[in-house]
Amino acid sequence: YQPAPLSEKTPPDTFVVQISVLYKVPVIYSIVSGDGKGYFIIDPSTGIVRTRKNLKLEDFPVTFNVRATDSSNPSIFNDVSVNVEVIDENDFPPVFPSSLLEKRLEENSPATQIIQLKAQDSDTGRNGFLTYGILSGDGLKFRIDEATGILYSTASFDYEEERTEYQVVIYAEDDGIPEKKRGYCTVVIKIID
Repeated sequence: YQPAPLSEKTPPDTFVVQISVLYKVPVIYSIVSGDGKGYFIIDPSTGIVRTRKNLKLEDFPVTFNVRATDSSNPSIFNDVSVNVEVIDENDFPPVFPSSLLEKRLEENSPATQIIQLKAQDSDTGRNGFLTYGILSGDGLKFRIDEATGILYSTASFDYEEERTEYQVVIYAEDDGIPEKKRGYCTVVIKIID
């Protein structure tokens, strides 16, 4: 049996799977091995497996064995394995070390790297996999590498003819399940004469 994966936030007494046998007399179901930490309980007459307590992600996957025993003759039985996986919930949004950064950029500089932004996400796997983007700011004058978080200027600036300060709001987004989460950082770019 391979039931649908459970969330790490699954509460106790949640239905996991129903084990059933084709047999002419009633059987008694029991978990015989593999559930050393006692996460599961089985109804001896219906074969319904439920969670017994809160699940710890690091203990999974778990494969345990269920036995169906002839109710009138305990020497007649059959075993089946149940493999239960638990999925990591997206608990944390990405966080930048600082929510506001200031960088100086000389006027008339060619397109150049300004700063590399690095957010942290305390989740693992795809829930902690980050991509970067620009939420707001002058999108024609700046771009960000979505994989590395490096912010670039895409043109040169003229101190006398243009604005001398730009605010670019950057986001880091995880690839979380069930929903993606974002963290934000504002980079103030001052053009210097």
